[in-house]
Amino acid sequence: MATTEGFNLLADDQARTLILGSMPSVISLAEQQYYAHPRNAFWPIIAALFNQGGAVDYQRGQQILIEQNIALWDVLKSCTRQGSLDSAIEKNSITVNDFMGFFEAYKGIERVFFNGGTAEKFYKTYVWRSLPVSAQTLRYTKLPSTSPAFAAMSYQAKLAAWAVIKEMTE
Repeated sequence: MATTEGFNLLADDQARTLILGSMPSVISLAEQQYYAHPRNAFWPIIAALFNQGGAVDYQRGQQILIEQNIALWDVLKSCTRQGSLDSAIEKNSITVNDFMGFFEAYKGIERVFFNGGTAEKFYKTYVWRSLPVSAQTLRYTKLPSTSPAFAAMSYQAKLAAWAVIKEMTE
């Protein structure tokens, strides 16, 4: 298996909120777009919260995030994994993104949201201890995964949970 490389950070210098996933899916990597799987609820949720429910293409979705001062990234920079499931990630292959550099460059970040429990787990396992106190005292919230693999929760329930992002960006 080859090592999979994730995406660059999506952000501008006004970012106040960071949304973290774990690692892009095979479909996302092929499309070179965050959350490209057609059944992933991420972009429909962003559309519902910030675009009056109108569908958004990838370019418009990115624009909405920037307008809302939301940065988008993944905890992992690279890993070895067969398929798209987080459970298939080989733990000894994990490389995390440069969060020390991120928090130095984006001093306006006030809160971090995790897109699912795996992103939160990876962050706490591989990133947390190396962070400065200023980053450890931010507001951290785990949200339900938007992945189609997380079918235990309906879209409407996910949307209701993710509404906290809109409340905090207003």
